[in-house]
Parts: sequence; structure tokens; C-alpha cells
Amino acid sequence: MAAPSARMASRPLLQFLTCVGRTGAVDTGFRRFSVSYVCGASLQSKVVRESVCSPWKLQAAACLQRLPVVSQDLSPTELHVSHMMQQIELEKSLLCDHELRLLEDAERMSRKQADDYDSDEEEEHGNQEIVLTQDLEDSWEQRLKQFQPAPRVRADVERNLSSVERCLADPLVLLAEHEVDGEKMWLLPQTQWQEGESLSQTAQRALASLPAAGLQATFLGHAPCGVYKYKLPKAARTESFVGVKTFFFKAVLSGGSLPPAPNARCLWVKKSELQDYLKPAYLEKVERFILSL
Repeated sequence: MAAPSARMASRPLLQFLTCVGRTGAVDTGFRRFSVSYVCGASLQSKVVRESVCSPWKLQAAACLQRLPVVSQDLSPTELHVSHMMQQIELEKSLLCDHELRLLEDAERMSRKQADDYDSDEEEEHGNQEIVLTQDLEDSWEQRLKQFQPAPRVRADVERNLSSVERCLADPLVLLAEHEVDGEKMWLLPQTQWQEGESLSQTAQRALASLPAAGLQATFLGHAPCGVYKYKLPKAARTESFVGVKTFFFKAVLSGGSLPPAPNARCLWVKKSELQDYLKPAYLEKVERFILSL
């Protein structure tokens, strides 16, 4: 029994692991393992080192949307269908309590005007003053005339691109002014990735760096919804720096707003207005994940 053990012990460790990798597992009482499992930790550390030494500079951007606040105006076709459905519902629906009370009041008034009216029939109401349903409707009509609804559209706010209160019926996207290679341009709020943080945390840091103390946002997950990359001109490329990759993360505005400023570095724009501020190649990537709700 000692001879097989001695022969196995005399084999080199690498040859023993190679045999285990070919067979997939050792058919003994030991725990099953493979060469790929043994080398997993070293492989992951190699990938991390390669990502740190990548010639691409990593960035993360936050696609912050303000969802619609009010409903959009109905089109002529939608108005026609809405009126038709209301008429069908009115014709086929049962009478509500208010309508039943209207019929009771009308019947009571007709009995009072009849020649054979007996006042003893109203004893069940006692000495209480009967308020007719028509009187209630008149009081409600007076209150309705005094009510002034808030305007859906304000011309002064609609023209102010830095106000989050503009275009309440449409979703808005936040743009920030960045300086790239000495040129100022409008982009989604973005910043460079730092070692030790995730890309999602980088996007949150980009949003927190804006001049808005009360801006509150809810990020929709930790996975990017899009990516945009560009290479530097050949004359500016080096072995350690080829280009930039920007990963986008979606978020919705949950509270707060940007402070008003005459020279605001942030804009709230509709999806149809993005083409006026973004570069075509950048716009092509952004439009893929921005929905017109």
C-alpha cells in the first residue's frame, strides 16, 4: 500500500495538477477541485491590473430626468373619443345617490303642490329645515365660479431653460456645461472615474458636484444604460492614453431644483431640443435610452 503513495508523492506538483485538470476531479475522498478554480484568483487580479492600466480614460455621466408633472393636452381625435366615452357612460350608468335625491326632492315638491296634500306626511322630518338638492348645486356652482385653477403654461417660465418648472407636460433632461480639450460644450453631468469607486458612484458624484444643494435624485439601478467612446487624434494619442469611454446611468428627479442664475451652467431641455446642444455622435448614443413619456 505504501508503493502507490510513494510514486504519487514523487510526482511534481504541477504534473499532478495537470492530471487533475484533464480528468476534471480527483476520484478520491478529497474535495473536488480543478486547475481553473485554483488559478481563478490570480486571473481576476490580472484583469484588475489590466483595467487599471487600460489606455482608455473612464468617465461616468448621470442622465437625470424630470418626469412630467401634468398631463399633456389632448389631440382632436382624443377629445372626440373622450366625449364619446363619457356619453356612453352617462347613458348606461346607474343613478348615483345625488341623482336619486334629486328625484325624491322633485317628487316631494310635486306632492306639496297637489290639492290633496297632507302635511302629516312630512312629520318624519320633524322641525329640521330641509335643504333641497338644487340648493346644494347652486352653492357648489358659486364656489366653482370663485375657483381659479393654476395656469398650465407660463410664458416667462417656458423661456427659462434653467428652470425645472418649464414644460410641465413633457419630460426634461438635465444638461451641464463642460470644458473638453479647451472647448466648452453641453453634455450630461459627468466626471472622471477614480480608483476605488464603482462607475455608479462616479455618476452620483458627478451629479453631486453641480451647484445645487437641494437637488435630490433616485438612480435606477447600478448598471449603465449606454456608453459613448471617442478616440483622440492620432497626433495626440500615446501608449497610455488612446481615448475616453463614458458610461451613462439613468436617474429621476425626486426633489429639489437648481438655484436660479442669470448665467446658469445647467439647462433643462426636452428630448426634441437635445439636437440644439449635443454633438451628433454624442446625441445618437443618448437618444437610445431617453424615452418620451
